[in-house]
Amino acid sequence: MSGALTTLVFGESLVDDFATEQIVGGAPFNVARHLAAFMAPQLMITRIGADHNGETIRAEFERFAMSQAGLQRDTIEETGRVIVERGAKGHRFVIVPNQAYDYIGREEALAAVKTVDAGILYFGTLAQRGERSRGTLKALLSATSATRYLDLNLRDGQVDEKIVADALHAADIVKLNEDELQALFGWYFQLGPNDPPMAAGETRSACAALLQMFGLEALIVTLGHRGSVYFGAGGVTLDTRDAPSPPFVIDTVGAGDAFSAIFLLGRARGWPLELTLARANEFAGAICAIPGAVPRDLGFYDQWMTRWR
Repeated sequence: MSGALTTLVFGESLVDDFATEQIVGGAPFNVARHLAAFMAPQLMITRIGADHNGETIRAEFERFAMSQAGLQRDTIEETGRVIVERGAKGHRFVIVPNQAYDYIGREEALAAVKTVDAGILYFGTLAQRGERSRGTLKALLSATSATRYLDLNLRDGQVDEKIVADALHAADIVKLNEDELQALFGWYFQLGPNDPPMAAGETRSACAALLQMFGLEALIVTLGHRGSVYFGAGGVTLDTRDAPSPPFVIDTVGAGDAFSAIFLLGRARGWPLELTLARANEFAGAICAIPGAVPRDLGFYDQWMTRWR
């Protein structure tokens, strides 16, 4: 095993099932596809069913030239699916229970991980709702000394506070959005939805307290079009607010996943932290100007590769 370290990506790959089309997604899979497009070594550990949706996902592995060493096939459970219902008040997402990604196998995952030299392990929370996948992640965390990057990605009714707390304790770096930060403030500082929002200074103090509480290296809060704030151990704070806005916004699907992918890419390539955050913000903004979480045309990545070479 030589060369660049591999980013392990653990979790769900699924299809967003619109009435008219199926679009491949899942936050971890979006991150892995972006990394693959930038030719960064990555290994996606997930599980699909023996069905049409599973074949659609496998085809995406091929399209992005991703290793299938961590792609498990389940002969019983179906490939992950999120039913997207369009209504007068926007989209409603129904996350279907008991899907293949809830049953990611431990021995298969550990065998796949042994084939690479891991630098970072990315994981979220949705794939931890299933006991089997949660146990597999725990085994992977024990089996590697890789830096642990948690993308919180809270989904209503999918995981409880204990699973989230265990994930935070396992992590080195946590990325979350403003709503997820408010959820943590509610759990750990008893801040209710009707309480007045914290002042800027109080928010910074609370984030510093979370860093200490969970022994984190960093907490990254994404702020949508307003950029991001990086809270590091030892009181380091980096406000990255000067990202150019996209010329227009089609949808914000996958913006957080794009941010994570570029943050991990920058870390793997040794970019300075401030540059990494600025590039992550800018790329996330660019994803908002295309439909869906990843571009359908892989030529989209060429301009970024040229600029960042």
